[in-house]
Amino acid sequence: MRRGAVPRVAMLGAVVPCLVLAAPPAALAATTIDPRTLSLVWGLPFVGLLLSIALMPLLAGPLWHHHYGKIAAGWAVLLVLPFAAVFGPEAAAAEIWHVVLQEYIPFIALLLALYTAGGGVLLRGTLVGTPAANTALLAVGTVIASLMGTTGASMVLIRPMLRANAFRKRKVHSFVFFIFLVSNIGGSLTPLGDPPLYLGFLKGVSFFWTTTHLFWEFALCAAVLLGIYYLLDSWFWARERPVPPETAVVEPLRIQGWQNVALIGVVVLIVLLQGVWRPGEVAILGDAIGIERLVAIAAFVGVTFASIRLTTPELREANGFAWGAMAEVAKLFAAIFVCMAPVLAILRAGVEGAAGPLVALTSDAAGQPVPWVYFWLTGGLSSFLDNAPTYLVFFNLAGGHAPTLMAEGALTLAAISCGAVFMGANSYIGNAPNFMVKAIVEEQGVRMPSFFGYVGWACVFLLPLFVLVTLLFFA
Repeated sequence: MRRGAVPRVAMLGAVVPCLVLAAPPAALAATTIDPRTLSLVWGLPFVGLLLSIALMPLLAGPLWHHHYGKIAAGWAVLLVLPFAAVFGPEAAAAEIWHVVLQEYIPFIALLLALYTAGGGVLLRGTLVGTPAANTALLAVGTVIASLMGTTGASMVLIRPMLRANAFRKRKVHSFVFFIFLVSNIGGSLTPLGDPPLYLGFLKGVSFFWTTTHLFWEFALCAAVLLGIYYLLDSWFWARERPVPPETAVVEPLRIQGWQNVALIGVVVLIVLLQGVWRPGEVAILGDAIGIERLVAIAAFVGVTFASIRLTTPELREANGFAWGAMAEVAKLFAAIFVCMAPVLAILRAGVEGAAGPLVALTSDAAGQPVPWVYFWLTGGLSSFLDNAPTYLVFFNLAGGHAPTLMAEGALTLAAISCGAVFMGANSYIGNAPNFMVKAIVEEQGVRMPSFFGYVGWACVFLLPLFVLVTLLFFA
């Protein structure tokens, strides 16, 4: 890649927001569809997309790897065309535009900035993937995830984890636990850590509320998983008896690409400022969006270009950086966001919607919230839906009034928060960094578990832990 040249995926991340801002003033029809009228049938394209992601790499690998973008788009079309036929083209266009403007473009712009800047941070020095070193690296990632976000921490540390374990045969478990800890559970202590908590911050939950109210749940999960990982990795090490690469000189660890560390700090600052700076809204094609969000999108695109401009190709090459993982996430999550929209709308309808019997479980006979049900419902749905809007659905279902939820409703809010953040680790699509880590690892020639294979790892190591969390904190 030439210095200053912009790869197609980065150009796409820049062009889409620019096209939005330059769009003609003719507004889309502001048709509102009553979510209470939606049937569960509208969730079938989302189920089909999930099954494609889960099964096609196993059953038709070459077809999937060459055409996954087209297949994902096909499921989106299978939703949009019937939707337009039933509710009208204008209503369908308005709903899809809402998803693209309010959710997908901010999501992909943030992800692109963190992916590009994170890929420009290179950890030099002698790092050998022994059980102790791997556990320490996971522990560091778990801690910093709440400071720079699960995506930022994942993008910075996944490549050092890959290099440290390049000489080992049995290493897939390291990347699975990396997703558990760094890409999910580590982000539970501040609104900067994970998108669900950031949405809570935007709704009025104080910045350090999660730090004080989720600390022990976080500490338990982190300690248990790190302990299990160390024992498991030690067992694999003893069975494999790997021979670490010989180095004439042991080099101390050091960071190259400090300009990208600063750019990640800029991204974190922008995310934080969106919660305190609210200059108003503007309408783009009939859909209102906060000016601060548009400024943030533009800033994320700026960070992307700055990272490309300021980072030498040699550093990125030494870091094993490539654009394939970002392209895969951008394509698949475009379809995921569209296909899951009616599912989330049904949930937002509450007890009056098609998922009413499920939603009704969140309250007891006296109408009081049941924290452990909130934990499992929020978490179970966050495992396969995007965990940020799922959090928002149950936040509103619990009353949606932040001061009340932080006080007498603290246990319920903690259950919603833990469910969304922790159980986003249950599948590759529960949280965006999960899929990005998988794609980056596979780019380096390491075969990750299949979709269901990964879910199997989660069932063995995470679900028993979440049962323990329920009994200790939410029962």
